[in-house]
Amino acid sequence: MKALLLALALVAFAASAPGAEAQGPPAAQAPATDARPRVIVLLNVPPAHFRADGNYASGYADASGRAARRRVAAALAEKHGLALLTEWPMPVVGLDCYVMAVPDARRPDDVAGALSQDPGVDWAQAMNTFRPLGHDDPLFTLQPAAAAWRLDELHRAATGRDVRIAVIDSGVQLEHPDLAGQVASSANFIADRPYAGEAHGTAVAGIIAARADNGVGIAGVAPGARLLAMRSCAERSAAETSCTTLGLALALSAAIERDAQVVNLSLGGPPDRLVRRLIDAALARRIAVVAAVDRAAERGGFPASVDGVVAASDEPAASAPAGTLVAPGRDVPTTVPPSRWATVSGSSYAAAHVSGLLALLIELQERSGRRAASSSAGLVVASADGRVDACASLARARGACVCDCAASPATEAMARH
Repeated sequence: MKALLLALALVAFAASAPGAEAQGPPAAQAPATDARPRVIVLLNVPPAHFRADGNYASGYADASGRAARRRVAAALAEKHGLALLTEWPMPVVGLDCYVMAVPDARRPDDVAGALSQDPGVDWAQAMNTFRPLGHDDPLFTLQPAAAAWRLDELHRAATGRDVRIAVIDSGVQLEHPDLAGQVASSANFIADRPYAGEAHGTAVAGIIAARADNGVGIAGVAPGARLLAMRSCAERSAAETSCTTLGLALALSAAIERDAQVVNLSLGGPPDRLVRRLIDAALARRIAVVAAVDRAAERGGFPASVDGVVAASDEPAASAPAGTLVAPGRDVPTTVPPSRWATVSGSSYAAAHVSGLLALLIELQERSGRRAASSSAGLVVASADGRVDACASLARARGACVCDCAASPATEAMARH
């Protein structure tokens, strides 16, 4: 088993793999090998002044406005002795985002604090580090959810048909036998690295939406769902996966603009203001955001501790935020590249199970015209330790049993609710 550590990498749209969308990098882009620390500077611009183009590249409808804002950013960089590297509009939160390199002798937090005092700067922050919260360890009868959640019975009621789930993670192997045709769109946010299928993102995607009844591998929790594969993290080696504040922010922004209904964040890191702003924007649009709990961090870490985010763990934890859901996440068989299967464990994969279950609920709610008021409102907890009762959750949404009611008093009660 190997821990997947998310270090930081500067983000841009690169040429995509087959089936992914081709996108070009911005003009100002530092190479991925540039290891200088970075800060992100956010300039507050009314959203009406610009909008991202169809490829989510750094294009503005107002060219003169863009030039003026870049001059402001360049002046800030010069004043503080920094190198302006790249820029991105983030219209969903009304911000312009500029990335600047910091000399090695200075602390990024100190530089960000000084930048935040300048007029016209909404805020500045150091680029943060995030990591997936699971471990790689090598279909249907072996899946924990097949028994614990009675997947075959759930799928008679719903498969998450056409629910859009954004997997913000490392690359999903688009041509994997259990994932072929499951990805509606893909985007690459890693500078100087073409789109690639990678272990963590492919494993998460398989748990959520692997094809059912195709004669190979596993069945996803929501095999009818449509995945948006947002590659904001990259495998640097067999033991290290990396992404950045900016990468996560760009992926969240794109997921919102592409009308994702569920966002899966199987990762954790320090509190991050920009990522938090975009999560809040997603929640305000009634997008369900699911995050993995870091049991070693206070209140489960970030972003699991954000109000409104559905926190998921593979086992109960005293450090987890209130309302944490416990879902299957130990020894889970799933998809991994190249075109094979393996078992994985960790909160990352519990989060993937919850994202899939939410897709089933959303399908049933939309079918009945009764969409829940919040991300986790339809989920039923079966015990004091937070374990999710999938059958009872779908029974509540459907208004009728989806599993054997006689075998589950909770399911019968929810079907009558």
